[in-house]
Amino acid sequence: MKVCQLGAAELYRSLRNSGIRIRTGPFVCHLQSPLPAVAEGVETFYQDFTCEPEGFADFYLQLVRPRNVHRFWRPQVTCYLNGDSPFSPLPSDQAFAAFESLLNWSIYKTTYSYLIIHGACVERNGYAAILTAPPGSGKSTLCAALVSRGWRLLTDELTLLAPESGSISPLARPISLKNDAIDVLREYAPRETFGAKIYHTVKGTIAHMRPPAESVRRMHDCAVPGWLIFPKYVAKAPTKTALLPKGQAFMRLSSGLVNYAVLGARGFEALTRLIDRANCFSFSYSDLDDAVAWFDELEPPRQSAAG
Repeated sequence: MKVCQLGAAELYRSLRNSGIRIRTGPFVCHLQSPLPAVAEGVETFYQDFTCEPEGFADFYLQLVRPRNVHRFWRPQVTCYLNGDSPFSPLPSDQAFAAFESLLNWSIYKTTYSYLIIHGACVERNGYAAILTAPPGSGKSTLCAALVSRGWRLLTDELTLLAPESGSISPLARPISLKNDAIDVLREYAPRETFGAKIYHTVKGTIAHMRPPAESVRRMHDCAVPGWLIFPKYVAKAPTKTALLPKGQAFMRLSSGLVNYAVLGARGFEALTRLIDRANCFSFSYSDLDDAVAWFDELEPPRQSAAG
């Protein structure tokens, strides 16, 4: 059953009481929260995701009001993963953003079956383009623009690379946009669904873009890495690209890996295979149409084959 098939009243009731189990790619998340902002966010952004029946969940998440003065005065939200609270309480109007952050944190703190790359990932014709760069480089903006022009969303934040097969497992969760990028994307992709702005978070002002239904439907279809892109937004500058040497790409990517050290030799071998398989580029842009046009012309690596 999809989340949207529950209906708003049943969704809100279930979240308040025993919670619901949402499948996001290879993971099942059990979510319980009485907070309207969480329910509204799930209803808007997870409407096409599957609600799993009773059973095992990878993560048990709870977002509730604290049992102190901030339950009523300057209301806050406290986040729990498997009964423990990893974060300080946040303002209650950031509750849905807190859920997204908590789910990200749950994945990269407890997952060892994948090499996790901090970066967005999109796919076309079976090949995935991994977009990885430091925060503020414009990778989520670029990801959202590509998705709005027909690329399949695999992930906005955490790219999951299977060490043995080398394939990428989708998550297809909402895209988080920040600050000026919010209005840029609303104008660039008016047919997409965006949430309200959430102010004064640790990342500034954020808003979410709903993942396309087709990307969610295909969240079990893995992709072959085709390109490794290091993007950077440069205001009012022309689009510039350069093919990166494999060694340089290896060094740049290794700094953006979440659990590389924990995986040991498996992580090193997975990273080496990824670099060998993918074409690697540095990429700077300001104009989204130019950026999308460049991506649309990408040729798959000759040494790999989709599937």
